[in-house]
Amino acid sequence: MKRHLNTLFVTTQGAYLAREGQAVVVRVGHQDTLRVPIHMLGSIVCFGRVGCSPYLLGLCGEEGVAVSFLTESGRFLARAHGFTPGNVLLRREQYRRADDGQAAARIARAMVAAKIANARTVLLRAARDHPSAAGAAVQGATLQLDRCLAVCAAESSVDALRGTEGEAARAYFAVFDHLVVAQKDDFAFHERSRRPPLDRVNALLSFLYSMLAIDARAACEAAGLDPAVGFLHVDRPGRPGLALDLIEEFRAFIADRLALSLINRRQVQGSGFRSSSSGGVEMDDATRKTVLAAFQKRKQEEIRHPFLGEVTTVGLLPHLQARLLARHLRGDLDGYPPFIWK
Repeated sequence: MKRHLNTLFVTTQGAYLAREGQAVVVRVGHQDTLRVPIHMLGSIVCFGRVGCSPYLLGLCGEEGVAVSFLTESGRFLARAHGFTPGNVLLRREQYRRADDGQAAARIARAMVAAKIANARTVLLRAARDHPSAAGAAVQGATLQLDRCLAVCAAESSVDALRGTEGEAARAYFAVFDHLVVAQKDDFAFHERSRRPPLDRVNALLSFLYSMLAIDARAACEAAGLDPAVGFLHVDRPGRPGLALDLIEEFRAFIADRLALSLINRRQVQGSGFRSSSSGGVEMDDATRKTVLAAFQKRKQEEIRHPFLGEVTTVGLLPHLQARLLARHLRGDLDGYPPFIWK
């Protein structure tokens, strides 16, 4: 079983990462501000103007620690990692299934169904915890998601599944504003917007989705799968389609719930966001650090896996799902068992 290791997030602009023996050293100016043994790290994520020495990149490649580079707002730029010892037979089977419309639809159907079911559970829990705020609109959206689940079960093509997934997402986000029960003036939500996010809630969601995608990509590679070739997402150069497939099951359960918790518990404030030159909304450095700390804490929480029955951490869920997908592709499981939160 993969051990849950730490992720080093570097957000200080102008920081430089170097190697000292078997450790990562973070330097700001001429001062060493942090020193972490390489064996304690699972990955390194750099935001904005953060440099990295080639000697450290070599050490990270040897030790299997991926280094990701993102913009300050969390948009993915590049990823450096060493040789991934993937199983060629597993990847060949992955490519065959991805090219087979019916086989791809069977896997995509499980992922879409899990996404809808988990979004439905988020709405039901919100209606239970905040009955006055949730109201009839949330109940209505829950019924729409029920209908989408029924339609999803009968879909036989990936294109049709994408349409059902889109319909479910529209119903879910149409009532998402009802789940925000504090700081309503600063965190009003109207609709999902990306590239760029046009309000504070969307900025928070997009950032957390980016963090999930980084973890899912690492999970695919660790399981021997090709993160670029998915079953639900269309192949595009530079896009980790399979990683994006995997995070569909975790968007509502991990990212959406964490975003709502940060807002409703007033751990983030409207003053921690700013408008960018592109017209979008971004977090400032202090807010980004708060969100990253909360994300790391969330990943350390324990949960019993619904299919395996094992107690694990939230952060290891993408790794477990990637391994379950690999077992299905190898023929050890008749179907892919998605993560469904109960």
